[in-house]
Amino acid sequence: MPIYEYICQDCGTKFEKLIRRDSDLETLACPSCGEKRLAREHSTFAPKMGSSRQNSPAMCPSGGACPTPGKCGMN
Repeated sequence: MPIYEYICQDCGTKFEKLIRRDSDLETLACPSCGEKRLAREHSTFAPKMGSSRQNSPAMCPSGGACPTPGKCGMN
């Protein structure tokens, strides 16, 4: 199920949309103005690089480094 990036040709709004099936394209409209004149943009992706997780400190759900890694199960 790919996430596509679109730009509205009427108001210029850029947005992403998860497309689960072809019928989703029939109802696709700009979230700002509601128009259907959309152009699909070229998307970029962020590949997982190496084993950076092992080298970086644990992150808390609230953001930042965890002061007690492993105690909350979020390491």
